Amino acid sequence: MSDTNIFKVLSDKQRRDILVMLKNGRMNAGEIAKQLEITPAALSYHLKLLKGADLIMEYKQKNFIYYEINTSVFDELILWIGQFGGDKG
Repeated sequence: MSDTNIFKVLSDKQRRDILVMLKNGRMNAGEIAKQLEITPAALSYHLKLLKGADLIMEYKQKNFIYYEINTSVFDELILWIGQFGGDKG
């Protein structure tokens, strides 16, 4: 997935809220939908985009699918963004 698509995915507040929730650990879709107070269909759409951008990963455990942040993508973004800051002199 390109950086441009990652930024498009991150432009939505609900998707950013999902990532903030997942920073504390794995959650299943029901837990996420309940906290965000959104329908399962709306959550499914957001999770699909986040997975497509490799920002989250899913794990199946018995009858549940759990989601967690893919920190390696964020590490790459931080390194890329870091090239624009720092020492200018």
